[in-house]
Amino acid sequence: MTRPTADRVREAVFNALDSLGVVAGARVLDAYAGSGALGIEALSRGAATVTFVEADAVARSVTEANLARTDLSERAVVQGGDGAAMVGRGPWDLVLLDPPYATAGWDDLLAAALIGLVPGGVVVAESDREIDAVEGLDPIRSRRYGSTVVTFLTRPGAIP
Repeated sequence: MTRPTADRVREAVFNALDSLGVVAGARVLDAYAGSGALGIEALSRGAATVTFVEADAVARSVTEANLARTDLSERAVVQGGDGAAMVGRGPWDLVLLDPPYATAGWDDLLAAALIGLVPGGVVVAESDREIDAVEGLDPIRSRRYGSTVVTFLTRPGAIP
């Protein structure tokens, strides 16, 4: 079952990303796509491409339908599988991580993101708790929206 990101949280996240200059022209991974709302928001704000990864076939079909409805399919790839397996297979400018809240192993997930993230790239981690940075990723900000905590991390360096 998917747990879509609330509209106000999604808007706040992308307003923050826009202020950081991260979205326009970005190669984005939406690692736990669900309905595709986060990745579609990235596309609508100028991301070059978004790879949507979702294990659930029904959720993938919802993502595909939402992409078709928004005429954004041409810049998107939707695939099945485990989002964690794709995180290290960049290069990614922006990685969106919104796994099921019961997911343990944030350290491993962020360590994998570091491998696939370009210098200056950003990881957005959505959880029900604070997420600690791992070595190689610097925290930018963390905000709580009700029961949701959104943490922004960056791999230091200029985007090539």
